Amino acid sequence: MVSHHAVARNAAETGLMRVVGALAVLVPSLAVIQVLVNSRDYRQPALAIAVWLAVLGAAAWLVPRLRAGPLATGETVAAITVAVAAVAAIEVAHRPDHDPASFDMAILGTAWLLALVALSRPARVWIPGALLVYAVHAGLLVADDGVNSLSLSQLEAAGYILATMLITFAAIRSTLATHVTVSARRASLASSAAAERAAVAAIQQERQARLRALEREALPLLRAVADGSLDPSAESVTQECARHAAALRHSLTDGGPADDMLVSALAPSLSSARARGLLVTIQAIGEVRTPPPAVARAILATLDAMLAALAPHPVVLTLIGSGDGAEAYLTFDALPSSMPGLATFGAGLPAAAGWHAAVIAADNGGGCLEVAWHQDGGR
Repeated sequence: MVSHHAVARNAAETGLMRVVGALAVLVPSLAVIQVLVNSRDYRQPALAIAVWLAVLGAAAWLVPRLRAGPLATGETVAAITVAVAAVAAIEVAHRPDHDPASFDMAILGTAWLLALVALSRPARVWIPGALLVYAVHAGLLVADDGVNSLSLSQLEAAGYILATMLITFAAIRSTLATHVTVSARRASLASSAAAERAAVAAIQQERQARLRALEREALPLLRAVADGSLDPSAESVTQECARHAAALRHSLTDGGPADDMLVSALAPSLSSARARGLLVTIQAIGEVRTPPPAVARAILATLDAMLAALAPHPVVLTLIGSGDGAEAYLTFDALPSSMPGLATFGAGLPAAAGWHAAVIAADNGGGCLEVAWHQDGGR
């Protein structure tokens, strides 16, 4: 199921995974270059290169799995194991008098695998892994160089690199969640505002059409009554004036929410939907009359099936009546995971009923159920 929240989350995670994938290739590659340039710092440069290639292979295996979701327990254990083994092998390959820069690359490159764990697992998982990597690294360094000012400064730098990298990537998780929530809320507000503007424009257009119709029909009638061409006491003239007066009143006030019988028939479906957390707002444009029973049953069944399929979120039901035609539009922000069979609800209705039901998907992941029928239903 797609929603504003899901769309925002997917976009943010896609961008993050691109950065993660680039760094997963860049860091081990730089480490290989560093070994080639400073091969004299290693007892066995080939071993160091093999270790970095293994780290690169592990990253190539783990990053696609991270795109699919949090790393599984086995994948997490594998990442920590490879990091511990890599930092131990790099330290063994180093000469005792190696350049401190190559030492920093050793902790930076192996800690990168722990960064993948920090992106997807809680602190209680990656902190012990980081401490284990640091302990192995520190133990081998002290065994080679002893405890002196240089080794202590190297250990301090290693701790700073390790803590900075992992805390940064762990913080990205919460930052990403906040960003997704804000983006989804912004998209939802923009969608609601666009729907409201469209509704206002439709109402104004309908009102102007009615007023133009009154101008064409009612004003000549009033002029004829005023100049004596028509008898105001005649029943036909009285009925015509009453009809135009009702139309004018309806145009100026926009009437009620719709035909009371149609809204009342929808009440059980709306009540059930609201009980599930589906907030349904009803608005009407024009005059919507209750169709014949068979058409009304098809309308109610279609709307009820779609409301039952939608996940809890605000939706808008718009009823539009214009002349002999009527439409119902149920707009929502997230398509249902299982679409009801809409074609079955109008089966058996005569062609004169003008029945039509379809779901239109929007680019933003939402959609709209469109139901149309003739007001008289083919009577």
